Amino acid sequence: MPIPDRSACTDGVDAVLASWCQGDCVLDGDHWFAHRVDVACPLTAAGHAAAAQRKSIAEEKVAGFVVITQTCDIVRACNDRPYLEVCPLVAVDEQCMKQVQRGRHPKYACLPGLAKHGLVAHLDRVMTVEKPIVARWTRVPGCETDQEARCFAKALVRKHARFAFPDDFTLFAKKLRDRWIGKHDKTTAEGRALRALQEIRVRAEPSWNAEQIDLVVWFIQDSSNSVFDDKDWTEAMQTWRMLVPPSGRFRSVRLQRVALENISAKDFLDSDPFDLDHLSTAFD
Repeated sequence: MPIPDRSACTDGVDAVLASWCQGDCVLDGDHWFAHRVDVACPLTAAGHAAAAQRKSIAEEKVAGFVVITQTCDIVRACNDRPYLEVCPLVAVDEQCMKQVQRGRHPKYACLPGLAKHGLVAHLDRVMTVEKPIVARWTRVPGCETDQEARCFAKALVRKHARFAFPDDFTLFAKKLRDRWIGKHDKTTAEGRALRALQEIRVRAEPSWNAEQIDLVVWFIQDSSNSVFDDKDWTEAMQTWRMLVPPSGRFRSVRLQRVALENISAKDFLDSDPFDLDHLSTAFD
C-alpha cells in the first residue's frame, strides 16, 4: 500500500486539529483502549482475556476518548508534536457523578459537556495516539466555558500533583475528615459552611518533617457562594476543634476562615490542599 504524500497529510491534520482543545472528546464509532499486560500475572478483565490468548497487549472497548494533551501542543504542527494523550470515557452512576463533580474521585474528571451522558474521564488510563487518528474523529466539546476548561485542567494537575500527607497526619485528621464527608450535604450549620468553601488548605509549621508541628487550616471562602453565615461558622468550627485535640507530633491546630483575596500568596503557596480524598482510599 503506497504511503500518502506526507506534507499533504500533515497539512490536513494540522488544519483539523487547529479547532481542538484539551477536554475535547469523541463519542461516535467504535473505540478501544489498549495497554500492556504481563501474561503471567494479568490484573484486569481485559488483561485476563489477552493473557488467555498469550497476548501482551490488552484491548477493551470504551464509550469514547477525551484528549488530555494541553491545547498549545494539540494545535502545534504534527511534524513537531506528532502525539496526543487520550483517556477513555467511562459510565458512572448518578451518585458517583456527584462525587466526581465535587472532586472526590481523583481518578475521574468531570466533563460538563458529557455529564448528560453519564460519562467521565478515567484518568488512571492514558493512551498515546498519533494526531491523524484524532483528526478523523468527530469533535465533541467536553468543556463549554473557560471556567469549565480550567476546572478540567485543574483535575489533571491534581491527579498527578496531590500532596502526600504523612501517615500520622492522616490518622490524626480521620475524625475530622469523616465528619466533613458526613455533613457536607446536610441542611445543617456544618453542611452550609462546607458548601460555602472554595478550598481547604493546611500548613505545617515549621515543616511536615519536624518533631513538633503546629497546624494551620484555612477555610477559603467561595466568593460566588452567598451562604456564608457567621453563626454557621462559629458553631461548625467549635465542633471541628474538638475533633483534633493536640496529639503526637501535632501540638496545636488553628482553624481560620478567610476570603481568597485575604490570604497572602506566601501562605497559599506554603500550604497544601486538604481534599478529603487525600486522606482516604474511600474515594479512589
